[in-house]
Amino acid sequence: MLGQAKMISIGTASNISYSQWSSSNNSELNPDTFTAFSISSVEQLTEDTYQYKFELPGNRSLRLSLGQHIVLRGVVNGLEVQRAYTPISPGNAEGYFEVLMKCYEAGIMSQYIKTWKKGDMVFWRGPFGGFPYRPNKHGELLMLASGTGLAPMLPILQSITDDEEDETFVTLVGCFCTFDKIYLKPLLQDLARYWNIRIFYVLSQETSLEKLPWSYQENTYTGRLSEDLMKTILNSCRRKPFVLICGSSAFSEDMCRYLKAAGIEENSYFVF
Repeated sequence: MLGQAKMISIGTASNISYSQWSSSNNSELNPDTFTAFSISSVEQLTEDTYQYKFELPGNRSLRLSLGQHIVLRGVVNGLEVQRAYTPISPGNAEGYFEVLMKCYEAGIMSQYIKTWKKGDMVFWRGPFGGFPYRPNKHGELLMLASGTGLAPMLPILQSITDDEEDETFVTLVGCFCTFDKIYLKPLLQDLARYWNIRIFYVLSQETSLEKLPWSYQENTYTGRLSEDLMKTILNSCRRKPFVLICGSSAFSEDMCRYLKAAGIEENSYFVF
């Protein structure tokens, strides 16, 4: 899962080859070596989640394919750590890229990320992975995202809404603890205005919808995304969906189990 940070490796500098850690200075993303990118802005979205914007000199683009992730290098107390993140900016965005990051109280990489400020240089390599999306290939996409698992869904959503000839229906289900912890509300509201996009929220720690803004009450559920709720959402889809899943390993396992129980074949879903 690549929305929430996934640890790739950890060790001391002496355990890692120079070629793996050598850094490039040409401002071009490379899967084999780390390149330094400057932080151009830091925005705190919730108490523990931040949106970081990185500068791409010369108005360049990362040229990421949909759903691809990049790997961050960090050094904490002498330990070298790598984690994978999926940029939330469009893959062809020029001059910048943006990453959504959740910081954990005891997280090793989080200790490093929390020190970041505008102007700092941060090392990335990639891209890796990706979801082979093609316009109109699927009648409907059902996106199941937990927390920062929202990250790989956003470039795909934006690709669909930017393409007037792409008539794919999308149902996005965002799972968060509380209403206050929903990330990027303005962006999601804008996306939900498109004729082919629906967005539902599932709030595990909310017990009532009464305190939510009226515009959210109709498309929000309290509690967890259960097997029964999954079937309700699947039945509401306009066409048989292809399902995209991103979240913790436990979330992904639960979603796969619920989909199988609802009759969705294994070749009809993809886990980031």
